[in-house]
Amino acid sequence: MKRALLLSGAVLGLTSGVAALASPESLLPPGFDNPAPAPAPTPRAPASRAPAPAQPSASAPAAPAVVQPLPVVAESPLPPVDLPPNFPSLDQLEKMSPDEIDELLGLRPKFDIPPAARRAVQRVGVISRDEGGFPSQSVAGQPASLVRAALKGTRFPLVSRWGHILLRRTLASRLDAPVGMDPVEFAALRAAVLNNIGESYAARALVQDVDSSNYNPALTDSAFDAYIATGDIVGICPVVRLKGDIRKDAQWTMARSICASFSGDGRDAQRQLRVALSRGIAPRIDVLLAQRYAGAAADGGRAVNIEWGDVSELNPWRYALAVALGIDVPSGLRQGAGPYYDRVGAVSPALPLADRAAAADRAAAEGILSSAAMIDLYGQVFADGGTGGDAQSRAERLREAYVARDQADRIAALRNIWGAGEPDYGRLVLTAYASARIPPSAALRDEAPLLIASMLSAGLDRNALRWGSVVAEGSEGWALLALAQPQRENPVSASALNSFIDDDASSDQRKSKFLVAGLAGLGRLDGNAASSAAGGLGINLAAQSPWSRMITKAADVGNPALVSLLAGLGMQGTDWGKMTPRQLYMIVRSLNRVGLTAEARMIAAEAVARG
Repeated sequence: MKRALLLSGAVLGLTSGVAALASPESLLPPGFDNPAPAPAPTPRAPASRAPAPAQPSASAPAAPAVVQPLPVVAESPLPPVDLPPNFPSLDQLEKMSPDEIDELLGLRPKFDIPPAARRAVQRVGVISRDEGGFPSQSVAGQPASLVRAALKGTRFPLVSRWGHILLRRTLASRLDAPVGMDPVEFAALRAAVLNNIGESYAARALVQDVDSSNYNPALTDSAFDAYIATGDIVGICPVVRLKGDIRKDAQWTMARSICASFSGDGRDAQRQLRVALSRGIAPRIDVLLAQRYAGAAADGGRAVNIEWGDVSELNPWRYALAVALGIDVPSGLRQGAGPYYDRVGAVSPALPLADRAAAADRAAAEGILSSAAMIDLYGQVFADGGTGGDAQSRAERLREAYVARDQADRIAALRNIWGAGEPDYGRLVLTAYASARIPPSAALRDEAPLLIASMLSAGLDRNALRWGSVVAEGSEGWALLALAQPQRENPVSASALNSFIDDDASSDQRKSKFLVAGLAGLGRLDGNAASSAAGGLGINLAAQSPWSRMITKAADVGNPALVSLLAGLGMQGTDWGKMTPRQLYMIVRSLNRVGLTAEARMIAAEAVARG
């Protein structure tokens, strides 16, 4: 407000046309304006000795003081100021925020960090090659149109946990952009895919590797989605400060007010949000949550009551603000709201442990949470002791699966966690290391498939291979180990494969089809056996499509990063029913050819376990 008033005063002075400066009024006493001239000095005769000091005469008048006359200022007109067209009026200026005034006058900074600290956008990413990422030049020489199409086409989560892990590593690697693609666009596309597959924390880290001054609209959108999903609302504020007009939607407008409040202008921010509420730029609950969040700043203003009575659905904005503010979201809204909220909720430190545990199964099954992260989560639940419910019970059973002295008690604890029927794959991820502690035994042959699948969900292939002498040839446990073996000297026998196919009770014999596709992709079936088995199951592994030709060419040139991007494109779906055996074959074969054999083996084994 002060800046607006000062500016309004300046505009009045500049637009008044000609201003005259009057002569200043003297403040001296009478007689000092025109002092009497000083008497001329009398010449003195030279003296032979020093004169005696003169004694002042009481009757002699004192000499008047000498005062420098003030300069006279001549009247001179000031030149008129030509304001730009559509310049705001005084009333409009008074209603503008400081950021809007800075933008009007061109005072908004273009950079928020000193020149020496600015980063180049040529190579953007989170993990280097030394940290497990792909080489920086992995896609630099590839056609920009192909890389762009692969990234834009990956809009949904993947059916494969191991495919998800591989794609996340590829997207987070410190990579140079393909020739002909703007590096900022490349970063925006990668961050968007990370958001799409539920990896918002990785997306946030990626966008933070780009200076705010280099943001374009696409990167701003990806960054805003990442900050919302992670509950880091004020994380977008540096971009808001430099690129305030890059978006015009309601959520961006509210974010600008929130950022203004946290930068010290809480009163003006609340005024803007009240205006937004009165104008109905967004649903009432969204604006009220923004007011409450902005009010967390020092001078936030009045309290805001949040009522969910008229709210019929969740959206990422209101969910993120509610979680960040510690406001309980009604269970009726949370249930059935969609898998997005499980993905962001499982990794949100602001949620209660019970809510995180309820969402963790999906996050683990999709690859967002590792087995170690799941164990840490349930370790917190067990240590807390007050969580209660299914989460508390499951934490206690998990502890028994680790420390029970009797092996039968450990197996019973694992069965309790898995539940009856086909277990949730996230529970297998949770119990991977506990399963690895079970010594192989012929008495546990019936439990072997789930124990092996659980170990392979965390990549514990060496532990799983110890069960090779226990499982029967042609069983599901045998099939998983045939795919998970790091090396195999001899092809899989046709008799063992046919035995598995004959006993397969899965829907549409999906496990058998995936086994044939995986073994063929890894080169563990000879040509005749593969063709015979595929024909018997009614699948054609040699069928071609534009996608299969592209991933094959990427494998031909030995580019693992590009193969990973194209594999992610081909593994999108809500469940393994969306994956065809031909797609699995192409993915496993291409990954195996470019040196990503471990990932190829785990994806193939996962397909059979979850088929």
